[in-house]
This record gives sequence, C-alpha cells and structure tokens, in this order.
Amino acid sequence: MTVDIAQLARTRSRYPEAIGEAAARRKRRAFVGERGRLMVIAADHPARGALAVGDRPFAMADRAGLLERLCLALSRPGVDGVLASADVLEDLLLLGALEGKVVIGSMNRGGLAGAAFEMDDRFTGHRAEDLVRLGFDAGKLLLRIDHDDPGSLRTLHAAARAIDDMAAHRLPVLVEPFLSRRAAGGQVRNDLGPEAVTTSIAIASGLAGTSAYTWLKVPVTDDPGDMERVLGTSTLPTVLLGGDVADGPAGQDAAYERWRAALRLPTVQGLVVGRSLLYPADGDVAGAVDTAVGLL
Repeated sequence: MTVDIAQLARTRSRYPEAIGEAAARRKRRAFVGERGRLMVIAADHPARGALAVGDRPFAMADRAGLLERLCLALSRPGVDGVLASADVLEDLLLLGALEGKVVIGSMNRGGLAGAAFEMDDRFTGHRAEDLVRLGFDAGKLLLRIDHDDPGSLRTLHAAARAIDDMAAHRLPVLVEPFLSRRAAGGQVRNDLGPEAVTTSIAIASGLAGTSAYTWLKVPVTDDPGDMERVLGTSTLPTVLLGGDVADGPAGQDAAYERWRAALRLPTVQGLVVGRSLLYPADGDVAGAVDTAVGLL
C-alpha cells in the first residue's frame, strides 16, 4: 500500500470531522478474540521523540513509510491490532486500516526521550474519555520508576488515577513498568535484571483502587530463564513487549527465541512489538510479522 500524505493532509485541513466519522463506523471486535492470544503492533515511539531504529536516528520520522509499514503489518493474518498515539491512529482510521482490529491508545508521552524531565512522565496523550469517544478498545501507559528522581512519584500518582479512570469506563489498560536509572551520560536505562522486573511488576499490580481492568506489558529479562519466577509475582494478564533487538538477522532470531519461551507461561497472553517488526534487519516486514504471529 502506498500512502498519499497529500490526501491525508487535505482531509485533515478541509474535513477534520472525517476522523470522528471513521471512528464511529469502524467495525469493532472483542479485545481478546476466540484464539485467546493478542498480537499487537506498537508505534507510539515518535510521540515521545524516540525516532531511532538501530543506527538510523530518524527512521520513524518518515510518516508515510511508518504508515505503509503499519498497514502491511495490520493486513497480515493473526495480527490483532495496533498501539499508537492519537495522530498515528487517526491516520490509520482515515486509511481504513483499523477495521476489525483492536485499537490501543497511548496515554502518557510527556517523558520525552533525553529530556531532564524524562521521568516525570505526564499524561499528554489519550484520556479515558477520548478512548470512549473514539470507540477505541484499550489504553496503555508507561511507568518508569527511578528511585533517585522525584518525577517518578508524580508519574506513579498520575498512573494510578489513570487506571482508576479506565476501570470506571470498563476499559483495559496496559501498564508497562520498569525500574530505571540514568547512566553517566544522562540517558535513562531500564533495568532488565530479574529483581528489577519482579519489583516493577509488584508495584504496577498494586496501583489504583482496582486492578480488574489492568494488564501488564513487560520485557523479557536479560536471562529468559528467569521469566517463570518473575511472572509469578502477579496474576494479572500479561503481554510481552519487544524492546531493543540486536542488529542483524542473528539478533532478530534471538529475540524470537526469547519471546517463544516466555509465551508458554500461564499469565502471558500475547505480544506487543513495534520497531523490531516494522523495521526488521532484512527489510521484510511481512516475514517478521508472520514469524512473530507463529510464536503464538
């Protein structure tokens, strides 16, 4: 599919109501289908200023290319839906790519990559009321906790209230927790050791006044063999995130094996993967997506 950016811009400038109309007529589906597993493509990175893929610092800044990759991925058998910020989801609505798909809105994008306030991750994206208005199916929030950064407390408080709000609307919310720290150069690093991931899961599971609609979105630990013990921390339904994948086909293959092992665990319900499938080392988006679907 070739995306006509000029046409999208014309529609947005002359007929902005088209977005709401497309959302209103969109064919919806159950959040978890008959297969009982979820395969979701993630594309909410640009809204946090995270545009790099591998050694290409602005790969995701090419909106036409990103949309074409997303449309291809969403067309593949076994792909259930997409996670993205409002602008990307609205482009996909106008392109007709969200029919019969699970649509997950990204809620907090205020912790811009590399910013001094990165850990104060304000909710600058979808609100629960926006997701209801557009007929979307779920939300997602990022919860990075740095014990040395006061901004993490504000993020924790805001996350808890967002979970409460989603539950009041009976909408699932995917919480993506990490224990994080700033490296010597100021870059935020997520700790994927078993103790850190276990602790982050325990914190995320206990947020808000109810966990009835809370899902977890978690990384595979540095040693995949630790995942059984780590995921024993909570009974909440869980999806695995893709995370950074080492360059080259070998790195991609290693990622598949890490996901394959963790997908066998009882609380794991599926995968939410972005850059490693949309920008695979060999350029074959369809092949990468099909391989990931096959792991389920």
